[in-house]
Amino acid sequence: MLRRLALTAVVSLAALATAVPASTASGPVSSGSTSSGLVPSAVPTTGPFAAARPSLGPLPLPVPPLPGFLDGGEGKGTGEVNEVLTRLTVSVENTGVAGADGTFELECGPTGGSHPQGQAACDRLAEAGATRAGRQELFRPTPEGTMCTMIHGGDATARIVGTWEGRAVDTTASRRDGCEIARWNSLVPVLPDVR
Repeated sequence: MLRRLALTAVVSLAALATAVPASTASGPVSSGSTSSGLVPSAVPTTGPFAAARPSLGPLPLPVPPLPGFLDGGEGKGTGEVNEVLTRLTVSVENTGVAGADGTFELECGPTGGSHPQGQAACDRLAEAGATRAGRQELFRPTPEGTMCTMIHGGDATARIVGTWEGRAVDTTASRRDGCEIARWNSLVPVLPDVR
């Protein structure tokens, strides 16, 4: 979808660049012209702005190479460095679930690291990153003074440190009350499902 949008934009700019010089040129016109033989324009002929005449022709628009078109749509252009924008360290304790406790590395784009559900976790992060609310709320702690149900969801705790979509992340999560349980559940499968 993004490649189609970029291609449409490039084609539109190319069409505009070829059409603009012909439509902005002013000169003698055979019909509908003024007594001087020129088409009326908004260019001032007297006053302080008379010297500032617009140049005719298209503006030079540098078009950067589009990586998706250079290699058959794989998204890696020639000489482009493939940076991982998401690299998190997830430390989990006291879950009571076999294999869920420990420290795991998670990298997305491409998926890598030691996280037991790496691809699912990257998919969840991408899903949250696709919405404005998700980008703002995913790792944000529960605001101080929020009224939460007094439900104890267990002794599990987690800390997530690193970068997500290029933004620094350093947050903790627990299951001490209803708000924290909901927050933990919104981070599954980055955090283990301990329900």
